[in-house]
Amino acid sequence: MAEVEFLNLGEISLAHYGVLFLDELPEFKKSTLEVLRGPLEDKFVTISRINSSITYPSNFIFIASMNPCPCGYYGSTDKQCTCSEEQIQKYIHKISGPLLDRIDIHIEVASVKYQKLENDTNSEPSIDIRKRVNIARNIQLNRYDGYNIFSNSELTPNLISKYCKLSKSSKKILETAFNRLGLSARAYSRILKVARTIADLDNSTNIETPHLAEAIQYRNLDRKYWSK
Repeated sequence: MAEVEFLNLGEISLAHYGVLFLDELPEFKKSTLEVLRGPLEDKFVTISRINSSITYPSNFIFIASMNPCPCGYYGSTDKQCTCSEEQIQKYIHKISGPLLDRIDIHIEVASVKYQKLENDTNSEPSIDIRKRVNIARNIQLNRYDGYNIFSNSELTPNLISKYCKLSKSSKKILETAFNRLGLSARAYSRILKVARTIADLDNSTNIETPHLAEAIQYRNLDRKYWSK
């Protein structure tokens, strides 16, 4: 979708309680991407026209994909990247730190090998994954009954303190990660929310160390590519 259409047609608001997916994220203008920061944080968007200004709800799941560089092979062990360092940094930094900070999970996906495509090993069926997700969703709906929220992503600071309690050893792990990765307060809260969700998928009442460790792993990419 063209950038003008993206803004003028109010796609952010149309995605309310749905999914907003942007492919090839750095191909959008940086100014366009920065518009997302407010809605991702506040869950509403204000659309201004010459004669009026209207605010719409925009509580959506934001999903985006991108290559690590213009040619797509930066960091690859299979093919040589043809981009200059300047091109790579210009491309990557189309995505600002504050925007990246508002994305809960960052995952680096390597290219698929032919041998893996040929592998006959069965993966987990989608129907089984759906069952686990539905169980986790019901756990959250029951947990937050009466709070006027529906999922871990909507937890307020007070509710994070109540429902994302950590053991002493887990707190130490999170403190070490916070200092080593230079995480922000926003990233800290998002790690706890993701860890709570991983625990729910595991049907665990408490956030255990493996749940927290997995959530922390999803905050590594911003330090790998954006800290330079």
